[in-house]
Amino acid sequence: MALTATIYTFDVNLADTDRGVYEALSLRVACHPSETEESLVTRVLAYCLEYRDGIEFSGGVSDGSDPAIAIRDLSGGWLAWIDVGYPDAARLHRAAKLAPRVAVYIHKDPAILLRQLAGERIFRAEELELYAMDRELLAGLVTRLERRVRFDLTVTERHLYVTIGTETLDGEVRRLTMPAAT
Repeated sequence: MALTATIYTFDVNLADTDRGVYEALSLRVACHPSETEESLVTRVLAYCLEYRDGIEFSGGVSDGSDPAIAIRDLSGGWLAWIDVGYPDAARLHRAAKLAPRVAVYIHKDPAILLRQLAGERIFRAEELELYAMDRELLAGLVTRLERRVRFDLTVTERHLYVTIGTETLDGEVRRLTMPAAT
């Protein structure tokens, strides 16, 4: 018997001072059986950090041809391809040809992805945006993960402050430099 996805509901009060985005978000997010809780939490935070009109979670976890998060215009054209984890060079090459902007949020050791991509040919590689999520922040969120989670997320200079109940967790989102192609 195949395992089914677990549905989580995140109610987020987003205050992204870096971009001037202030929204109350209610997100129903499916966690695929093969997805880790760290990846799930990273997808939710990436969604919040990228929030704008046309954003949507895609079937990226269960459908490997889609990103974790897509941003499309009203005609369905790509505006941004947002991935989570360790996408390979071929996937990023394809993404960069499809979307004018490609970003990756990494919830594990970023050095592994940087080594994996070093020397690979990727279309517009210099324009890729790679972000390392604070692993302690993610671990703290995972320990507080329930099927329904409410939190306030404040973003200031790419530093995240997550308030759940009376507790505040914080961590940085670091921009990484793409390794040069050989």
